[in-house]
Amino acid sequence: MFIKSLLIRQFRNYERVELEFDERMNVFIGENAQGKTNTIEAIYVLALAKSHRTSKDKELIRWNDEFAKVQGQVQRQSGPIELDLVISTKGKKVKLNGLEQRKLSEYVGAVNVVMFAPEDLNLVKGSPQLRRRFIDMELGQISPVYLHHLGLYQKVLQQRNFLLKDLQIGKGSKDMLDILTDQLIELAVQITKRRFVFLGQLQKWAEEIHRDISRAKETLKIIYKPSCDVLEEMDMPKMKEVFIETYENKKQREIARGVTLFGPHRDDLGFLVNEHDVQTYGSQGQQRTTALSVKLAEIELIHAEVGEYPILLLDDVLSELDDYRQTHLLHTIGQRVQTFVTTTSITGVHHEALDGASIFKVEQGTISNDA
Repeated sequence: MFIKSLLIRQFRNYERVELEFDERMNVFIGENAQGKTNTIEAIYVLALAKSHRTSKDKELIRWNDEFAKVQGQVQRQSGPIELDLVISTKGKKVKLNGLEQRKLSEYVGAVNVVMFAPEDLNLVKGSPQLRRRFIDMELGQISPVYLHHLGLYQKVLQQRNFLLKDLQIGKGSKDMLDILTDQLIELAVQITKRRFVFLGQLQKWAEEIHRDISRAKETLKIIYKPSCDVLEEMDMPKMKEVFIETYENKKQREIARGVTLFGPHRDDLGFLVNEHDVQTYGSQGQQRTTALSVKLAEIELIHAEVGEYPILLLDDVLSELDDYRQTHLLHTIGQRVQTFVTTTSITGVHHEALDGASIFKVEQGTISNDA
């Protein structure tokens, strides 16, 4: 799949931009704070209906404007698709081929993207929230059912947390807590089981890629670290039993804290290199190789799941990688993946992947294709 053209209106610092892209490599060059990241953020938002940089949609709307709009023409093996997304103070509206989609889960996945930004190099040593977001964003693209369950889970979780805060001060109903807990467990089991399967698939690709990057010196293992004592080999009824027991035993503790302490929203990932925890004991080089292996594994996993390579967004990441990892990244994507790169300069980046690339110059919210 590839994006043929993009229309951006009143998004971040852009008033109106229309662009046509190369099917393989597109490079945006500009100084910092000129808007080059905003361009590939617009592609990301078009695909996933949310930003990788902020959870506040209003920040995506140009200053003093009422709405932001991103529209893209995408070519897939099955034919062309037109995606249309409008963000306003009232919320988001999305369309596929001119038809409004009532649920975001019916929209997300029409085009698949993989984002690799400097913060993704912190996937290993960053916060658990960053790793959960990684799972949810990537799994949500290939599984609308997962995205639907996750959305329901977050709503029930919010209701349960409000009730726990009331119970903390002697208000609220414990019967209602039991009802919400039952609802939460049903969704938690679905989410957890799907995460185990997804990470097992990701492991297969990441292990092979990591071995290649490390010149066969290292073996990578990805482990899921649930906040409840559930195991990958458990079936769903057994998982449900474990969740029920956990919430029942910890009910008073959660009431005392006024918050839900267990469930998919508290789970984490671990990464082992040669059986050692790379987060704690790994060098910076090992941590970056691990992050790079996982991101490249995403590309292969999406290809295996949907039958097409996703679109790759590299936001100022080349300058963060040494020559060897940089070369490996560009060599891996080769001519298979439509790629968008932002950088302050491509001087010093010598690779055939950049030969014939479309070069865009970004300056003060304008983009020209004459660099």
